[in-house]
Amino acid sequence: MSQHKLTLDEMRFLQEALGADYENGNIRLREGEYQYHLAKAIASFQLELSFPDVKEIIKRLYGEEKTNDIQFIRKIQTILKKMEKSNIVRILPKKRPWELQRYTLSGFKFRDSDKNLVILATDQQVKEALSLLHSMMNQGAPTSRLGGIKAKICVLAFIIALSYMTIAWDLVQSVINPIVFIPAFSVAVACSVMLGRMLSRD
Repeated sequence: MSQHKLTLDEMRFLQEALGADYENGNIRLREGEYQYHLAKAIASFQLELSFPDVKEIIKRLYGEEKTNDIQFIRKIQTILKKMEKSNIVRILPKKRPWELQRYTLSGFKFRDSDKNLVILATDQQVKEALSLLHSMMNQGAPTSRLGGIKAKICVLAFIIALSYMTIAWDLVQSVINPIVFIPAFSVAVACSVMLGRMLSRD
């Protein structure tokens, strides 16, 4: 399985594809034709929770040597473009301009242009991929929760510091203004209590 760290968008693409019912495609997906084998290859990558570029697809299907054949790469890219227009694949946005585009299936079950039902992954394979995806998402959840807690602590600390600076400023004036002092003091106390509770939980 690929060790590529999935973004939230990529996780969403995978969830949509794995949970999709029969998609209608406007292209034939007959065994023995390029588009069928390309769809099968992309499906195999997605079941491993990764999104292949054209060279990775070619390497898996036709071997390393074919990945150096520029004309063959262009031919496969043309077919993939037709498959995108036919609602079979989606082209993912590039992360960096020099990278090759990556591909994702819109689903694993299709009705092709001949109204044939084409299944690119078994229910068991889809179930296993969903299980892997959910465990990956759950692994990421504690990190994001921790990030949220740290952000809240920083905000509370900032508000407390600002409140105490306002109180100090008010105290050095010739006349203490209760309209400034009381709200600032109340906010400082409330935020200090909230911060104390958060820190004691962590």
